Amino acid sequence: MENDITKQMKPVIEMVGIGKIFTLGEISVHALKNIDLTIHAGEFIAVMGSSGSGKSTMMNILGCLSPPSSGEYFLDGINVARMKPRQRADIRNSRIGFVFQGFNLLPRTSALENVELPLEYDRGRRIDKPRQKANDVLARVGLADRMHHEPNKLSGGEQQRVAIARALITDPAILLADEPTGNLDSKTSMNVMGLFQSLNDQGITIIIVTHEPDIAATAKRIVELRDGSVIRDQTIQQHRLTVPAEVAV
Repeated sequence: MENDITKQMKPVIEMVGIGKIFTLGEISVHALKNIDLTIHAGEFIAVMGSSGSGKSTMMNILGCLSPPSSGEYFLDGINVARMKPRQRADIRNSRIGFVFQGFNLLPRTSALENVELPLEYDRGRRIDKPRQKANDVLARVGLADRMHHEPNKLSGGEQQRVAIARALITDPAILLADEPTGNLDSKTSMNVMGLFQSLNDQGITIIIVTHEPDIAATAKRIVELRDGSVIRDQTIQQHRLTVPAEVAV
């Protein structure tokens, strides 16, 4: 029991004085300003803010897609802020799964093949049986009977579950989801968030970007940005959702 508690308290992400400046001609835009943020293993965080608040910039840094202009970013105790692009790519592919608003699925490719795609970038070949692993994660999100369908034969909710399965195939410790319900109706959105809650219950650290208060309420903590600064960082009473019976997580 003590080991479980210790694991829960371990910082998986530490941002110290993070700043990000974009230069547009002679104009410098300060997208993030001196951000300090600590995230522990097993947390479920919603990042909120209006358009231009800096939340997408923060997610790009958290996901090792973009380096900060200043400050330090530690992922599992490793300072990734000054890593070279290839080094960031390696740690990104091994530690982080991404889920996007637009699903980003290849249109003329089956759900199964879409889910297998990240393994082509796994230079360490950590997954021994890619096809079996893809089958397993699709079953895990309730799509065992839809794995051979192309995206245009799937509903929006099913497409997002394929995207979640694709994010899970590398066994990431962290899931980053950018407006994951933005293209979904209210009922489907709650089904997807119920799936995220179940995955979080299994120990996966989840960070979502959303501008919708009802979606943010399904997380355990809200970090709100305005003009590149954190104006709110609050643990909340999580709104628990029921996962649909077909989603076997």
